[in-house]
Amino acid sequence: MTFDWPTALPLIFAGLMGLAILIYVILDGFDLGIGILFSVAEDAEQDTMIAAIGPFWDANETWLVLAVGLLLVAFPMAHGVILTALYIPVFVLLVGLILRGVAFDFRAKVPSGKKHRWNRIFFLGSIIASLAQGYMLGVYVLGLDVGLGGIAFGALVALCLSAAYAAMGAAWVIYKTEGELQRKAVRWLRTTLVLTALGMAAVSLATPFASPRIFAKWFVWPEMLYLSPLPILSALLFLWLWRQTFHLPKPDDRHALRPFLTLAAIFALGFAGLAWSFYPFVVPDKLTIWQAASATESLAIILAGTVVVLPVIIFYSFYAYRVFGGKATDLTYD
Repeated sequence: MTFDWPTALPLIFAGLMGLAILIYVILDGFDLGIGILFSVAEDAEQDTMIAAIGPFWDANETWLVLAVGLLLVAFPMAHGVILTALYIPVFVLLVGLILRGVAFDFRAKVPSGKKHRWNRIFFLGSIIASLAQGYMLGVYVLGLDVGLGGIAFGALVALCLSAAYAAMGAAWVIYKTEGELQRKAVRWLRTTLVLTALGMAAVSLATPFASPRIFAKWFVWPEMLYLSPLPILSALLFLWLWRQTFHLPKPDDRHALRPFLTLAAIFALGFAGLAWSFYPFVVPDKLTIWQAASATESLAIILAGTVVVLPVIIFYSFYAYRVFGGKATDLTYD
């Protein structure tokens, strides 16, 4: 029995691209969320929050580069269609990422009296990037619909994804800080959880009605039974985390990482639902994974490079999080 490379290689790259997107959303999500939470934090708290993400935020964005790179080289036809439909929000996303990157460095170099200006720019860049990503997700869910309905739904998802990122940021602050800032982060998490749950519910309800094909994948028997754990587990995790916010922080800072891991699990469940909804399409109802894929010979060469690069990225990420683990300390600049 021979291995069917023309069938398997596009699936492998679709899985790798999906994994990179999910890891990016979880890891850079808390970076962006902390930037959003700058709007409700005091100056001294903002320094501690920056210290909580300082060693990680560049590495976290590597996963976005990997995902876009895989889309370009493995699915060039899909890359062209998606970027054509989302050209403006992609441009806005890049502006937001540039603003927050510049502000991150400049706030450390300017006199203390001018730092608040760069703190506002860091918040602005974070919220712009988050809204742009949410808008693109909403438009993609509706099959790249850029009409009035697609724009309205994209705007709704943009607000809800920004709230989800803020929840991830609050959960990370709970893990990385202590004292009054940690207690504030618990209150921030409680507030943003409500919007996050509403946002995920809106996307989950809208996705099956976006196309008859997706509706048929969710609301037929026995698939309906097999897929029911996804929304049920998500709802249970939301409720459990909501209850936990009334018991945090715990003595000796026990379970401080648990809110972040719980949100990561919720994100993974939501991503699994979206993946099932759109499979086998990479461009909804237009291009399947195999129609959009590069030639088999090209994919084989790209896979060889990915086998080398991906373990390096994973190792560096684990190493960075291990070396810079523990609580964030007072931020100082030499």
